[in-house]
Amino acid sequence: MLNLESGPVTYEEAIKSQDSTFWKEAIQEEMDSIMGNKTWKVVDLPPGSEPIGCKWIFKRKNKVDGTIDKFKARLIAKGFTQKEVIEYFVTYAPVAIIASIRMLIALASIHEFVIHQMDVKTVG
Repeated sequence: MLNLESGPVTYEEAIKSQDSTFWKEAIQEEMDSIMGNKTWKVVDLPPGSEPIGCKWIFKRKNKVDGTIDKFKARLIAKGFTQKEVIEYFVTYAPVAIIASIRMLIALASIHEFVIHQMDVKTVG
């Protein structure tokens, strides 16, 4: 089923949709980013191991007036299929603590600093 607000649910839906040209471009942009940042490293699997699957996530980004701004495709690993202790031992996800953010904003206000917001397309 095609969700008109966010985008196709599967790769097949994206490629068969009327917007397939835009989705293919978004997919290529994501693959170029992954390869350019050397996100992946090709290695031999240890004996008895299975590779982790991937899934494409498709989103349409809209402008304020509701028109489509851009098509985004992200390739994500299905990490939830891994088994703790067998395939990994530690997980790590850097997350900003709200108290730290508030402190930085307070310091910026006290010292009359200008704060800028930016969107990071890909962290590599």
